[in-house]
Amino acid sequence: MSKSVFDKISIKGLEVFANHGVYPEENKLGQKFVVNATLYVDTRKAGLSDDLDLSVNYGTVCHQITEFLTANTYKLIERAAEELSRHLLIQNPLVQEIDIEIEKPGAPIGLPLETVSVKIHRGWHQVAIALGSNIGDSRKYLDDAVRSIGELPDTEVLKVASYIVTKPYGGVEQDDFLNSAMTIRTLYTPEELLDKLHEIEKEAGRERIIHWGPRTLDLDILLYDDLVLDTPDLTIPHIEMHLRDFVLRPLAEIAPWLRHPVYGKTVAQMLSELNN
Repeated sequence: MSKSVFDKISIKGLEVFANHGVYPEENKLGQKFVVNATLYVDTRKAGLSDDLDLSVNYGTVCHQITEFLTANTYKLIERAAEELSRHLLIQNPLVQEIDIEIEKPGAPIGLPLETVSVKIHRGWHQVAIALGSNIGDSRKYLDDAVRSIGELPDTEVLKVASYIVTKPYGGVEQDDFLNSAMTIRTLYTPEELLDKLHEIEKEAGRERIIHWGPRTLDLDILLYDDLVLDTPDLTIPHIEMHLRDFVLRPLAEIAPWLRHPVYGKTVAQMLSELNN
């Protein structure tokens, strides 16, 4: 779901006296900051019911912004905006995405100006991940991986598919695999999440020696929202997911409606076509 689909709650011109800045006197004396925020939420249920519990209390959010910025000190307003966005997304489960702008009217640059500001957009991302193992206690490796992913900061496990035994893919002679899939929501960027998954693989003793070869643990990002990304280190959607039964079967169990952003087909459709 993109931010254009969500409704918006806007907070404009919230003044906060806080201690952020590169210079020591800024940290010691403090100065005025002005915060503007747009919260992307689904207000439909609140609008129909008139129930505050089904909406986001903008008064509470204003107090959260003030308390956070006064309780912490950062050199850069970029860092203040980043950490504030994260804090508000975690503290307000109904908020799916957020725009934060922090203005610094008293920026000490020695020239007359109205204000300087940093504005960022952050939000939760829906991600599908494939899991596989064919060395040692594969079930334990997958169980440990699911737990480790769930323990990552700013990450929540949504669903985990059943484990299935599958034949090796890629022509390398080796033992059968135990495969699964999971869906998560996270604040990590694709590159940040990939680094975290590689760390979990490394903890499981993963060695990248033979392409498509045996491994203690294999974690692949299949889908990340509706993102299409192709870099030397990461391709999203996973380049061959539509050709792999051992990927589509478990994913179809927990999220058959997810749609491939390039081919336009759902996981259920791709699995059906692969099996025909």
